[in-house]
Amino acid sequence: MPAPSPGDAEHGGSAGANPAVQRRRIGIFDAVRGLSVISMVLFHLCYDLRFLAGAGLAWFAPPLQDVWRASISWTFLFVAGCMCPLSRSNLRRGLGYGAVAVAIYLATALAAVDVPISFGIIYCMSACTLVAWALERLRCMPTGPVLAGALFVCFVLLLGLPSGTVGIGPLSLALPRSLYEVPGLAWLGVPGPGFSSGDYYPLVPFVLMYLTGASMGSWLRERGYPGWSWDAQVPILNFAGRHALLVYVVHQPVLLLLTGVA
Repeated sequence: MPAPSPGDAEHGGSAGANPAVQRRRIGIFDAVRGLSVISMVLFHLCYDLRFLAGAGLAWFAPPLQDVWRASISWTFLFVAGCMCPLSRSNLRRGLGYGAVAVAIYLATALAAVDVPISFGIIYCMSACTLVAWALERLRCMPTGPVLAGALFVCFVLLLGLPSGTVGIGPLSLALPRSLYEVPGLAWLGVPGPGFSSGDYYPLVPFVLMYLTGASMGSWLRERGYPGWSWDAQVPILNFAGRHALLVYVVHQPVLLLLTGVA
């Protein structure tokens, strides 16, 4: 299940802005991220009640379950991408996410409450942020609404890659099954035989959603964010958004205790 991006302690302003402006936080990022964090906690509460505690939540099933999950993870990745051009160090952020992803894998494997999390959303945040760092170093970060739209279309077309298809509906194409018999490619988006994970967000296609946000973020950074985006404040949402990673790390153990699973 998706996790938030912590971002830096402060968000930068537009290029060339004075230091006082650069120290301000862009409120809309915290607010949207906070809303997604609360949605994530509620999603996991429903998941734990139904699938781990055996509660009769028959309504918590596809397609509602899939749409709800996507609304959280897509938002997290898009917002993290938008913030990417404002980060003081995407290398540091990416490595930090990676350390948390390893810790989550070890904790979920040792707890053995559900399937351990391999290549989950925190891994995805790490990999995407490191890709963005590399693109910045190469000076080829995508920028602008046109490229953002193209990246989003590619993202949608590749959503079925982990399950063996590309495209949409009647225009989808099944990929050779032999491709999914190769071990060691689950991180990329091609899970091999026997792979399982309690939360699976491979680099492809999800890096494309992250870069959709990065493309818009780069474009907005060059032009300056509108005033309302800086001033957006819903206290509980902004607070949750500022502490999103912490909420992600602690909420599931707390929920397991509250639901009697742990």
